[in-house]
Amino acid sequence: MEYLYFPGCTLYTKAKNFDQTARNCSLLLGFELKELRTWTCCGAAFPLATDNLMTLLPPSRILATAREEGTTLTTLCAVCFNVLKRTNRLLREDVEKREKINNFIEKDYRGDLRVVHYLEILKHDIGFSQLKEKVKKPLEKVKAATYYGCMLLRPVEEMEFDDKERPHLFEDLLEALGIIPIDFPYKIECCGSFQSVGSPEVATECSYKILTSAIRNGAEIVVSTCPMCTFNIDHKQADIQQKYLDYPSIPVFYFTQLLGLAMGLDYRTLGFEQNFIDPLPYLRSKGLV
Repeated sequence: MEYLYFPGCTLYTKAKNFDQTARNCSLLLGFELKELRTWTCCGAAFPLATDNLMTLLPPSRILATAREEGTTLTTLCAVCFNVLKRTNRLLREDVEKREKINNFIEKDYRGDLRVVHYLEILKHDIGFSQLKEKVKKPLEKVKAATYYGCMLLRPVEEMEFDDKERPHLFEDLLEALGIIPIDFPYKIECCGSFQSVGSPEVATECSYKILTSAIRNGAEIVVSTCPMCTFNIDHKQADIQQKYLDYPSIPVFYFTQLLGLAMGLDYRTLGFEQNFIDPLPYLRSKGLV
């Protein structure tokens, strides 16, 4: 199988380990990520004022270009997924806006592309039962907090990703890898997102609440699917420790890093050196590296 793939800006820079581990895991699972021939930034946020169509042009052009190459487009970044899927829905359902956007980008796209997240491919196209059979190194005794963030799920009627209050797709994946998923109240709360640029103290506080909630509920690690979330809950632990002197650090992983480890990939190819909190001491304590 082959899926058109939109990596997005961050997976080419700060989140290269997310991109590479996903590509490698795909090949082991029997499908390939075919990167779009040309792409730009998706805009990084779906506009709140949708009457300003200029902000919808970048994601619309990406979708139209992808449709010329195939019928299904996938991405890993939760923010990119949110922007592309919501834009796709608007183009499919709002004829007036679609015509204006198509005239500007000189395309004739009608919103008929299938936009899916990588996690949805694992669940619906591969199947977690089939994935479990390919696991070579079950990650037993690992207690992981599944952090969805807000972009995968909201707005619920547009994203149609999982249950709005008690999502379980992430947990089902981790269980297939042998991991013990830890439920915690803050798993669908916002990390502060781009507040880390304009109001970093806001993002630091959001991340602190998320991480301490996970730790109090028994998590030993946190698993993410968003580069922005990962920056806040991983890299900002340095700021958290300066403000809260008794705060214990906790490793943060991309789900593809754990997937690759369970699939038998050499841990030295999983980009752990890019994680801010070094995860290797924890993995060694569990006998996994």
